[in-house]
Amino acid sequence: MISTVTSTTVSTITSVALAATLSLVAVLLLIGFLVSKELASSGKHPRLQLFSRVLNVAIYPLLAVFAVIVANRMIQVL
Repeated sequence: MISTVTSTTVSTITSVALAATLSLVAVLLLIGFLVSKELASSGKHPRLQLFSRVLNVAIYPLLAVFAVIVANRMIQVL
């Protein structure tokens, strides 16, 4: 009985820590891609303009993930 409770507790703590780590990684990636997009879009070279548009492929899904993270945190607070 005690080993089952201990295993469940460890599993829960591990999954919460993993979720927090993945959230942090997603937000940092989003910030990095947004900075890269701004830097690329300020350049005049056609390849930089293309790179700026290609970054949207990574930015849009990360924005959706960010919205879910924010919504989850707001629900936890309320």
